[in-house]
Amino acid sequence: MPDRIRRRPDAEPGPALVDVHPVLARVFANRGIDNATQIEYKLDRLLSPHLLRGLTEAGQLLADCVQQRQRILVVGDFDADGATSTALAITALRAMGAVEPRFLVPNRFEHGYGLTPEIVELAAADKPALIVTVDNGISSIEGVALAAELGIKTLVTDHHLPGARLPLADVIVNPNQDGCDFPSKNLAGVGVIFYVMSALRTELNRRGWFEQTEIPSPNLAEVLDLVALGTVADVVPLDYNNRILVEQGLRRIRAGKTRPGISALLEIAARSGPRLVAADLSFGVAPRLNAAGRLDDMSIGIACLLAEDDSSARRYAQQLDTLNRDRQQIERGMQQEALQILEQYFATHGDEIPAAVCLYEPDWHQGVVGIVASRIKDRLHRPVIAFARTDDGWVKGSARSITGLHIRDALERVSTLHPGLIDKFGGHAMAAGLSLAEENLPAFQQSFITVVGERLAGVELEAVVDSDGELECSELGLKLARQLRYASPWGQYFPEPVFDGVFNIVHQRLVGERHLKLVVHPPGDSSKLLDAIAFNVDLELWPSPELEQVRLAYKLDCNYFRGEERLQLLVEHLERLE
Repeated sequence: MPDRIRRRPDAEPGPALVDVHPVLARVFANRGIDNATQIEYKLDRLLSPHLLRGLTEAGQLLADCVQQRQRILVVGDFDADGATSTALAITALRAMGAVEPRFLVPNRFEHGYGLTPEIVELAAADKPALIVTVDNGISSIEGVALAAELGIKTLVTDHHLPGARLPLADVIVNPNQDGCDFPSKNLAGVGVIFYVMSALRTELNRRGWFEQTEIPSPNLAEVLDLVALGTVADVVPLDYNNRILVEQGLRRIRAGKTRPGISALLEIAARSGPRLVAADLSFGVAPRLNAAGRLDDMSIGIACLLAEDDSSARRYAQQLDTLNRDRQQIERGMQQEALQILEQYFATHGDEIPAAVCLYEPDWHQGVVGIVASRIKDRLHRPVIAFARTDDGWVKGSARSITGLHIRDALERVSTLHPGLIDKFGGHAMAAGLSLAEENLPAFQQSFITVVGERLAGVELEAVVDSDGELECSELGLKLARQLRYASPWGQYFPEPVFDGVFNIVHQRLVGERHLKLVVHPPGDSSKLLDAIAFNVDLELWPSPELEQVRLAYKLDCNYFRGEERLQLLVEHLERLE
């Protein structure tokens, strides 16, 4: 849990928010919202597609292939963003009359990431006229070059940060490429391909394709469930444009207008479609989808998303759930080993935490190191890279960062200072991946810690929970909890509201292995009993039977159990008041 609570400085709600509940107005103002239009999540408020560099050319290139009955092959990525991007592209291409569009996803353990030359060689056997990358490709210089040699055109759609060189693709659509004026640089891969498919539909309409073929022009709102899932799963910042995409997708799922695969995943995760919020996709659906790419083959996840009936969707969802259980078991073992490594480090070097942490065990699972890095990052509040050895003797690392450090830029700095030290790297501000020779690991670790230390100088290296302030006793109810739950898609850089306050403890007990269940009430109103739960508490401190008061940072939650809805405080931080 975070070390302490930090209250956000209250921003003054704008006059346009006067009709919003005062608490909600305060929450929005604290997130920079001062205009009611910024919480109107209508599709006509999406950013203009014309601002995306290369979008018109992408639509034309795809339309040529559709009209000329040429084969299109989609090359995806092995995470949830890549899976939803692939499923969206295949769904939209089919709906617009493309001839048997197919997909290919690299196997994490055999091919590595992106449009590699090996993947191009596999793709060539299918004799495509065009390869479309989704959620990858911006760093695939060699793969794109080989495709050109083989006479295959390439359309790169990606959102990852470009390197110094770009692949010589026929068209590139990436909001982060130089010269792109699209204001939202935070589109997930699935958001980029959504815009690309919209451009294809526009171009085919312009050419009269749908009238000629008597194919109905597709309503692309029908794929917004995929856009919502991929955007939330990739943990991209939820700027206004992304919140529109996510909210519109959530509304379709709540209304029962989603595909069988997403329904089946929600069902097996015990998440309710009608009450769905973004967190249900993050914690219920995304891990099961990601498990396929981590342990096996993401083709299973894509097949689930493309399933056309409930029966086959449930079969795929069951496979994904089994893989996710296996992933959890592997993760628990790796996390325990990571903690043992840290214990040995602190026993030798003292309690001071270094600026960054690199962890390596040769036998760790390549597909799970990213989760381990994330767990240790949350525990230490430091950037963490966890490494595993590949079958060919290299090591692959998955990096997770904290606010204040752009992890990909830090890797680029290391690569600049020490050319050849890193073989490949790429990613975002908060997450990245890299590979290097095993013998280079000690030198990399030393350089990485130095670079991170320089860049984090002056940054607060303490885990805090940001609070939107205290709630009045009268506000602690289901009515406000419901309003907060559905007011907006909450997520990265647009966090769900957290409040804090002092409460008297009526009862406390452990549930599960490390979860603390509390009954509390606000001081001065012993009749207002509130359920609260804190996950993964320090067992040396809790439960604490002698303690009478506690300061909590919490979220107001609507807890559904056996058909009954009750208010529950989801505790983010407990502070003992002796």
